[in-house]
Amino acid sequence: MAEIKDPENTIIMELKDGNVVIELLPDIAPEHTARMKELARAGKYDGVVFHRVIEGFMAQTGDVQHGNANSDDFNLRRAGTGGSDLPDLPAEFSKLPHDRGTLGAARSQMPNSANSQFFINFNDNHFLNGQYTVYGRVVEGMKFVDEIVHGEPPADPDKMISVKVAADVDA
Repeated sequence: MAEIKDPENTIIMELKDGNVVIELLPDIAPEHTARMKELARAGKYDGVVFHRVIEGFMAQTGDVQHGNANSDDFNLRRAGTGGSDLPDLPAEFSKLPHDRGTLGAARSQMPNSANSQFFINFNDNHFLNGQYTVYGRVVEGMKFVDEIVHGEPPADPDKMISVKVAADVDA
């Protein structure tokens, strides 16, 4: 596994094919970083599907309200329409570009509406720059992100098996 420089600000996302290591950017987007860690520590991302995966663009997940494949009330048609029970976050736009492997905060048309959903860019998507908060980057395991089943929604979506803060994982 990649050397983890800051375990408190590193996410380990387990996918079906392997682990994805994400370096969070608290200096760039402190509120988004804190939210991801809070939801990960509460286990809210475990079992949540990738409900929107577009070839050459991005893979979106994080609907903890409607997107948990392990939940009794899971409904793929509703996945992507919810967030968490926490308040929405203010935009934390920066000059950081939406490059391949960066983590962006999904939101509605309102800039200050990000909550729990996020996407991982498959390619450099610079047309998103300044419009969506960048708050992390994949530092290992991008090949596993590339293997996520595509679709809007995928017929049989992949899910995040578990999402943990590296500081909480026993070595």
